[in-house]
Amino acid sequence: MLLCPVRDCHLPLAREERRLVCLRGHSFDIARSGYINLLQPQDRRSKRPGDTPYAVAARRRLHDRGVTEPLLRAIGEILNTSPADTVLDAGCGDGFYLGSLARQNGFAAHGVDISITAVDAAARRYPESEWIVANADRLVPYADRSFSKVLSITGRMNASEFRRVLRDDGHLLVAIAAPDDLAELRHATGRAGRDRVARTIETFADGFKLADRHRITTAADLDAAAVEDVLLAIYRPLRSQPIRAMLVTFSLDVLLFLAL
Repeated sequence: MLLCPVRDCHLPLAREERRLVCLRGHSFDIARSGYINLLQPQDRRSKRPGDTPYAVAARRRLHDRGVTEPLLRAIGEILNTSPADTVLDAGCGDGFYLGSLARQNGFAAHGVDISITAVDAAARRYPESEWIVANADRLVPYADRSFSKVLSITGRMNASEFRRVLRDDGHLLVAIAAPDDLAELRHATGRAGRDRVARTIETFADGFKLADRHRITTAADLDAAAVEDVLLAIYRPLRSQPIRAMLVTFSLDVLLFLAL
């Protein structure tokens, strides 16, 4: 299903031992941890695009604490996968949502993210799934109609590419931060929450039909170290205020679309 990412190529990639090769000879090694780096020089805006190692580690610690477990359960219920599904997560990060759901439900899982650090972490924790480094804003490096379900969880929103790789009877799940997400921390920094639902529905109006929407919300009593991890994960320092223990709200607006 993978396509060569080289500009004006996009031929299928075939696996040969520890690398993937297209018919034009473009070759991509498989990393020791199992991920495949298809990111092209023109598809990056910096030497190390995407999440930093600090952000990836902070999110992993929050996941391991169980902070995001209620969000995972709710997303799993809305997505409603079965072992027959083939699922793409665009902007998969460290693979927590896709990898966890794949282990629970047995579907074929494929994650794409621009951060090598994040994808390497995903490949090490969820080796049974496929993890790709690529810029999903430019190209989702998979063949047309490859997936029965596509996820974008606070991640990429490439509507045309999502529709191209999604089957005609497929579903797209988009999760965005709700207005009350991290309300306590935003209050401390003077930043108000925004409702992004209408704009997101408009983004996917060409090629998709909104089938359902949910708001999933949970709250966790976090010690100062966990609060610092949240701030590291979202790149939002508290500047002049000391970090302290507090109750923090986590909230997502989840939109389920049908492919048209």
